[in-house]
Amino acid sequence: MPSSPTSVGSDTGAGAAGWMRRVLGLARRVPLTVSLTVLVLAMGVATGALWDPLGSRPLIEVFGYGLPSLEQGRPWTVLTGFPVALEPAQYVVIVLGLVAVGGFAEWRLGLRRTLVALVVCHLTGVLLAVGTLALVSGRGWVWADDLATRVDAGPSAAFLGAGAAATATVRPPMRGRLRVALGVYGLLSFVHIGSLADLEHAYAIAGGLLLGPLLLGRRPRLTVRSLTRRDYRLLAATLFIIAAVEGLYLAVAPVSGPLASTWSPELRTEQLGSASDIPVAVIVGVLWCWLARSLYQGRRWAWWWAVVLLALAMLGQVAGGVMLALENQSGWPAVAYELAGNSLGMAVLIAGRRAFRNPTKRRSRKRHGNLLAPADEQQRHDAVALLRRVGANNNMSWMTTWPENRWFFAEEPLGYVAYRVHAGVALALCDPVASSAADRARLFASFADRATAAGLVPCFFSVTEETAATAVAGGWRTLRVAEEAVIDLPTLTFKGKAWQDVRTALNQAAKQGITWRVGPLAEQPRGIQLQVQAISAEWVEDKDLPEMGFTLGGVDEAMDPAVLVGLAMDAEGTVNGITSWMPIFAPGQEQPVGWTLDVMRRLPGGFRYSMEFLIASACLSFRDSGCRIVSLSGAPLARADPGTGHGEPHPLDGFLQQLAATLEPHYGFQSLHAFKTKFQPRFAPLHLLFPDEAALPRIAVALSRAYLPQAGLRDLVTLTRSDA
Repeated sequence: MPSSPTSVGSDTGAGAAGWMRRVLGLARRVPLTVSLTVLVLAMGVATGALWDPLGSRPLIEVFGYGLPSLEQGRPWTVLTGFPVALEPAQYVVIVLGLVAVGGFAEWRLGLRRTLVALVVCHLTGVLLAVGTLALVSGRGWVWADDLATRVDAGPSAAFLGAGAAATATVRPPMRGRLRVALGVYGLLSFVHIGSLADLEHAYAIAGGLLLGPLLLGRRPRLTVRSLTRRDYRLLAATLFIIAAVEGLYLAVAPVSGPLASTWSPELRTEQLGSASDIPVAVIVGVLWCWLARSLYQGRRWAWWWAVVLLALAMLGQVAGGVMLALENQSGWPAVAYELAGNSLGMAVLIAGRRAFRNPTKRRSRKRHGNLLAPADEQQRHDAVALLRRVGANNNMSWMTTWPENRWFFAEEPLGYVAYRVHAGVALALCDPVASSAADRARLFASFADRATAAGLVPCFFSVTEETAATAVAGGWRTLRVAEEAVIDLPTLTFKGKAWQDVRTALNQAAKQGITWRVGPLAEQPRGIQLQVQAISAEWVEDKDLPEMGFTLGGVDEAMDPAVLVGLAMDAEGTVNGITSWMPIFAPGQEQPVGWTLDVMRRLPGGFRYSMEFLIASACLSFRDSGCRIVSLSGAPLARADPGTGHGEPHPLDGFLQQLAATLEPHYGFQSLHAFKTKFQPRFAPLHLLFPDEAALPRIAVALSRAYLPQAGLRDLVTLTRSDA
């Protein structure tokens, strides 16, 4: 059904107004974050700290907090120092941190809980840091003695702690990953930089992790869920990336943390990933990143190399520690830190050894076949034959036979999965095609394992509740992306007030001499085919963006001999509207048990009620021929209500709603969804299935390329300038 054309050239003022409304909308959702950001900037102007360092002026005694301030009787600085910074450059980091981390905390926790988290974490970080320095300073530890004379200012410990507390609202596995990221940042900055702020950050993050569950009304507890193969791969890859970053940092920056006095250049060269000069550090860092990438893909050879390298590093560190002990030198803390890090890496590799069984891509092709190989016409023929034979539980499964797909076939169970490969994602379309729910579940797992072995991210799009439940049972995530409109034909009658528009369309068609013609488009006269192509071409030209694909067919798909095309013809033989219908097959049924709507096109200026007339006529004809259902398909990104259908609403629901609003002027998905309600259908949710949230950025790119394979830079600019 054509949507009204929209001008590409919305003026700059309208575009700026649209962006301003979005910014104000976001600001209203995080008022505390906005207020604190304004307060920090205002205090920077009032004190002159935005351009003149505060630490070199007498005002430091009013705002600087730390051990000297408490010893000199200025405890109020813990509060007065919150909204300022010591150096002008620190304002950039503080403002960005407040907006990003503080905004995340307020979005997840709400205003009141975020305010509590900010206050508690700020006081925890500052007071515990002061207490620690009071205990350990004056005992010959240079680092502690130096920090005991320094002061700090700013809200960084507060918003980092609040961000840590907000992770309690996030679902696994992202909860654990966010906490690991915060913990790694706190540990590495404390060990390698070791400023007073870094010590405060470490305490604030730890305090926030404990506070988060309390804010939600539950007790903090240490629980370690069973790690998946993807978790082990991600952990191993992360540890090697950290080693690469540490090595480069140690080569270019002075070591100033608590281990500075014991971290000699000789010891530093024994650390995994460290180097004595920048070129070597860069080379080693690149090698570690390459090894990390292969570990993330689960390569067996990478696991062996990682184990050997870690074992050699650990042997060297143990030997170095023994020599230091024999020579009564003081370098053992640095050796212990390095040995602990490498031991952690070895533990991850050993415990997750079964996650690193993927052979090289060449061996994987020999053993399992190549998922990246292009499909041929014979494979498509086999898919069509198999779909007719075993049937499908997804009413849109005929899309899996389109030639742009590739096919993963299985003999046990007998069936296939249709998919496309974009951006390193194996993007499966619809449910697996097999004869029973159990076989479809096994085929789902087989395809996911094969895609992972090939180094691809497996993903399923537009699947039913059945496969979504299978995915959830396997630890996957689901996101509702559309709703399929289904009409049950045996009980269909166009009686009652709700059917008034449909009856009007049928009556008007009879008065104006519009008749319904149905059959394969490939068998229609050449003149009718040319009219259909012209109507479709004009419809596409009215769009600001290219015609979409993937789950949206066009005239090429309608030319399939198995697809029926309904035509609204007037007395002169002019085509006023077109609909195409894909067959629905069930196990044990040679003939279709229903039909699914795909293409909808109307002649501009033609019969006004073409779409209502065509769909109503098709429903009556299919009902009389013994079919059970008609599916009006699902409009992408159009839903009656948000939510996953398998738990609480997903955080990406808001993003999808915004994307749908942006695309609406161009493709009219929500308008199409509303149009289908005229036929009183029941709506069945359709889902996106993915292993975990970490894969979503790549999946988003893959879906964009699948739906808009011909979209270029100009098309993206058109989208971004839309005042949706």
